[in-house]
Amino acid sequence: MPAHNSAPVSVPASGPAPVPVTVLGLGSMGSALAAAFVAAGHPTTVWNRTSAKAAPLVELGAAHAPSAAAAVAASPLVVACLTRYEDARAVLEPAVAELAGRTLVTLNSGSPQGAREMADWAAAAGAAFLDGAVKNVPQAVGAPETQLLYAGDRAVFDGYEPVLRVLGGDTVHLGEEIDLAALYEMAVGATLLPALVGFFHGAALLTGRGRTAASMVPFSVKWLEMIASILPALADEIDRGDYDRPFASVGVFAAGMGDESRQAEEGGLDTGWLEPLQELIRRAVAEGRTEQSVSALTEVLRRPGPTG
Repeated sequence: MPAHNSAPVSVPASGPAPVPVTVLGLGSMGSALAAAFVAAGHPTTVWNRTSAKAAPLVELGAAHAPSAAAAVAASPLVVACLTRYEDARAVLEPAVAELAGRTLVTLNSGSPQGAREMADWAAAAGAAFLDGAVKNVPQAVGAPETQLLYAGDRAVFDGYEPVLRVLGGDTVHLGEEIDLAALYEMAVGATLLPALVGFFHGAALLTGRGRTAASMVPFSVKWLEMIASILPALADEIDRGDYDRPFASVGVFAAGMGDESRQAEEGGLDTGWLEPLQELIRRAVAEGRTEQSVSALTEVLRRPGPTG
């Protein structure tokens, strides 16, 4: 996929000099971003539809703009942290004239297609554009281990990297294809809800027996660390398309499905969330993958099953 061409824009040389920054959108994440910029000494202008949300940041030293257009005009670097790309465009439309020659960075949720459309919109407005994703909670913004992913023009990223890095020490440029941050956000984020629901399922089992969810945490952490330790090997199997020397086979998971369902039913739990996962296993078995690594489910996922 070709990279999107950003409009020509001047960017600062790398260095410690403060750079004025504007943050649009002051939800929990946007407020955390703005606070990190202020703490790092960058003159920070903020704007939000609900102006009261700017008050704590003004107390920290940020300037509150009366409109989105005034906020954009205040800084060469504009960071939009709204819910989706559509929300960012809706806020920026009245400020489109002020965007020309500036750099726009989006840190929001949305699809790779949304990122591509946003890049086209920014280019038409005469702005350089980077798309990004924050891979942590608002409370972690500014920490050395906090990861942020970016995609877009490498020269623009390099020019502003010292400013953006104050948001998290693990700041990564994925490439010039503008939708890569959104793509990786979705690919990596796909782990979150199944993992959390699995934890909630286990917590429901334990609390149903009078145990606390907290008692499960040390064991869950160890389990997640084990999973993390085998991800490189599983990824290697997928990349090579070789599933014949498994850590754990599809058959092992298939054998445990009945006990898993029975235990959930005994505990009075809703087992509906398990059914799609177990159906993947059954499809893999039907394809003759019983002795293959469970990572072969990747191949099953490439061919969606019946929906009716």
